[in-house]
Amino acid sequence: MTVGKAVKGRTTEAASLSTSGYGLPVTVMRPSRGWISLNLRDLWEYRELLYFLTWRDIKVRYKQTVLGAAWAIIQPFFTMVVFSLFFGKLAKVPSDDIPYPIFSYTALVPWTFFANGLSQSASSLVASANLIKKVYFPRLVVPISSVISGGVDFVLAFVVLLGMMLFYGIVPTAAVLWLPLLLLLALVTSLGVGLWLTAMNVQFRDVRYAVPFLVQAWMFATPIAYPSSLLDEPWRTLYGINPMAGVVEGFRWALLGTETAPGPIILVSALVAVGLLISGAFYFRRMEKTFADVV
Repeated sequence: MTVGKAVKGRTTEAASLSTSGYGLPVTVMRPSRGWISLNLRDLWEYRELLYFLTWRDIKVRYKQTVLGAAWAIIQPFFTMVVFSLFFGKLAKVPSDDIPYPIFSYTALVPWTFFANGLSQSASSLVASANLIKKVYFPRLVVPISSVISGGVDFVLAFVVLLGMMLFYGIVPTAAVLWLPLLLLLALVTSLGVGLWLTAMNVQFRDVRYAVPFLVQAWMFATPIAYPSSLLDEPWRTLYGINPMAGVVEGFRWALLGTETAPGPIILVSALVAVGLLISGAFYFRRMEKTFADVV
C-alpha cells in the first residue's frame, strides 16, 4: 500500500490495492488536525451549489408569508419611524443638517442587510444539518449563501431609499460610486462574524439565544440614530473598530452628501472587517471536521 499526499487541502491517503487484482486506487479519508488551509478552490468548484443554496434561502425566507418580500421594506421603514419620533422629535438628536427620517433610513438600509445576514448565517449550519450529514461539500458554502441571499432585501429597501431622496430633493454626488465597495464591506463584516458564530453554534446551541442581544447592542453602538460627528478626533477614527460605523457613515456621505466624509474611519473598519473574515474562516475550517458528528 502506497501513501500519497494531501488532496485539495483535505487530509487524505491514496493507496494502490494490488491484491484485489483490479489495480483500482483506494482513497482513505482521515480527519484533519490543527489549523488547515481554507481550500478556496473547492468553493469555486461548488459555485453552482452556492447559487442553488442562495436561491433556496431566498424562497424559504418568505414562503407562506402574507406580506412576502414586503417585510424587507417594512422592517427598516418602521424602525425609521420609531427613531424619527423618539430620537429626532423628542430627544432632538442632531442629524448633520439632513432631515432625520432619511438620515436614519439611509443608515438602516445597510444595517438591516448586515444584521439579517449575521442572524441567518449564525444558524445556517444547524438548519442544514440533514444536508451536512449526507454528502460532502465545502461547508463554507452554507453561511456564505445565507449572507448573499440578503441582497434581494437590500435592493428592495434601497429602492424605497431612492424614493425618499426624490421626495426630499436630495441628489447624490459622484461619491455614489463608492456604494458597491461599502456594501462589500458590510457583507465581509456580516460573513466574518457569522462564520465565528455558526461554528460555535454547532458546539454550543445557546449561541442562537445570544445572537439577538448581540445584534441589538451592536445597532446602538453604530451611528444609526446619531451621527459619528458627535465624536472628535482621534476618537472618531477609533470608532472605525466597529466596521459598521464606517459603512453607515459611508452610505450617508455617498448618498446624502454629508460633510462628515468617512476618511480614516473607513480604513480602520476595512482592516477590522478583513481580520474578522480571515480569522472566522480559519476557525470555521478548524472546527469543520466535527460538524457532521455534532450537528
